[in-house]
Amino acid sequence: MDATSITEKEIVLVILYTSFFFIILAVVLIVFFYFSRKKIIQKEIEKKDAEIFHQKELLKAVIETQEAERKRIAQDLHDDISSKLNVVALNAHLLATPNLSTTDLEKIKSNVITLTGKALENSRKIAHDLLPPVLEKFGLDAGVEELCMEFSSAKGVQVIYENEVAFEESEIRKQLHVFRILQELLNNSIRHGKATIITVTFLNEGEYTKCMYTDNGIGFDAGDCTHQKGLGLKNIESRISFLKGKLSFYSEVSKGVQVEFVF
Repeated sequence: MDATSITEKEIVLVILYTSFFFIILAVVLIVFFYFSRKKIIQKEIEKKDAEIFHQKELLKAVIETQEAERKRIAQDLHDDISSKLNVVALNAHLLATPNLSTTDLEKIKSNVITLTGKALENSRKIAHDLLPPVLEKFGLDAGVEELCMEFSSAKGVQVIYENEVAFEESEIRKQLHVFRILQELLNNSIRHGKATIITVTFLNEGEYTKCMYTDNGIGFDAGDCTHQKGLGLKNIESRISFLKGKLSFYSEVSKGVQVEFVF
């Protein structure tokens, strides 16, 4: 009877200890998964915060770029057009002066014609900067080809352009973003990179389009954050974001720049 009682007590103790062990194990697992989940959620929050901050930076870059463009256009309108039209108006008032000699009359007419012509030329230039006519009428391929030719002739740099993509005529707004990206890259290559040879290539990448851009300029340290925070790069990133595309770039000092973006 005693032996049986001891055995039952031992069994009860074993059950109690086993139950206690599993309870502790369950509590430990619950605590572990709680803190693990909390850590994962914290990382997700930090990732979302980083994405939101990046989007804010891109939006800020867009606003700054737009403000810079507005300021430049306003300056052009004031300096190039408004000032010339003021002189034209002044000369037009002079035509009402009595007893003007034939020489003075011809001189005033010549001034009016010359200044009006320059004002028209400058207004066309401003309109061209806002939306290149070739891009609007003939699409991205013709627009980029003209852009490359302009840089080759005006900047003394060899720009090699190749394209195997048939761009949709209806996507002019999308194409304008691509055009501005290349415009920014070309300006950076010449102004900062001192490049003499530039290549621009459009390739089919499944249902997407890839643009490959290279130059032989002085390059820069891609790991240096100061280069990545420039307004030019932020402007490019913001346009890539609008295109729902992907951007990658590579550069080393004295090894030029390689840029790829898919859209």
